[in-house]
Amino acid sequence: MSKPQDRGVGMMKQKIRWGILSTARIGTQKVIPATQRSANGEVVAICSREGSQAARVAEELGIPRSYGSYEELLADPDVDAVYNPLPNHLHVEWSIKALRAGKHVLCEKPLGLTAAEAGKLLEACEQYPELKVMEAFMYRHHPQWHRALELVRDGTLGRLCSINTVFSYFNRNPADIRNRLEWGGGALMDIGCYPISLSRFLFQREPTRVLGRLERDPDFGTDCLASAILDFPGGTSTFTCSTQMVPYQRVQVLGTAGRYEIEIPFNAPPDRPCRAWLQLGEEMQTLEFAVCDQYTIQAEKFARSIMENTPVPTPLEDGVRNMRVIEGLVESDRLGSWISLE
Repeated sequence: MSKPQDRGVGMMKQKIRWGILSTARIGTQKVIPATQRSANGEVVAICSREGSQAARVAEELGIPRSYGSYEELLADPDVDAVYNPLPNHLHVEWSIKALRAGKHVLCEKPLGLTAAEAGKLLEACEQYPELKVMEAFMYRHHPQWHRALELVRDGTLGRLCSINTVFSYFNRNPADIRNRLEWGGGALMDIGCYPISLSRFLFQREPTRVLGRLERDPDFGTDCLASAILDFPGGTSTFTCSTQMVPYQRVQVLGTAGRYEIEIPFNAPPDRPCRAWLQLGEEMQTLEFAVCDQYTIQAEKFARSIMENTPVPTPLEDGVRNMRVIEGLVESDRLGSWISLE
């Protein structure tokens, strides 16, 4: 099978051809339509372990080819890159298999079940330096988050002191993969990874220690409510996330001179403007961001890194470090104490 470097001549004039591993809802409802709207990509294939399901979705979404197994899609020479939205426990395994098949990989978050497992994917990437791999934290590509980082970096907010995040939804469906402990379900893995990621993104460093408190569902064994404190040099990040609480999301970024609040920080709507508020002293400004799709932006940036052979926007090491914080919070809850990450 030809590898991406063999097809490099004239790549700048081509579109990246995507294959989708599975018919997961995040793919069919958000990522695939967004990628189909991207300027430098096209979705050419989708697969499922149930061939009829893959065929049905392919017809509905206008995807040219469907396959009844993951292996068949990876063997397709016309697929340049794969999007991997499989359950968490399959992220590393099938991302590595995609690399071995010569495909670039955009892998859903979190990278794996543990930092060590995520590290295996990082090690595999070192064997295929010509291939691009990135964790799909779509929120980072939205302009409202670019603005957040600018406000921190240019000193508009003063010294960054605290980040406060709430992210929740209600789901007690026993068949949902987010409620399957053995598959990496639970609030921390599914949505707690966001406040951890954004905190590291804005502080531009790693927390030195963490404190976590988890409440577990009596039937599923997954954490259905998680609260945490991340201690950074010079400031803290606190968050609460839940899979069994009223749906809500909000982020507050507070400094010595100002405050930045994002109305819909994670599931930013692709069909209407997004809002944030900037408070400087007693003055309050409403910031409005033009309509855009963060999934489309993510697909375009990843495709551009392939076509131009440049680093991906977020290096894979970032995902491994995020997993270390998650593990630290789980250990903190187990021991009932702070956990040092230094």
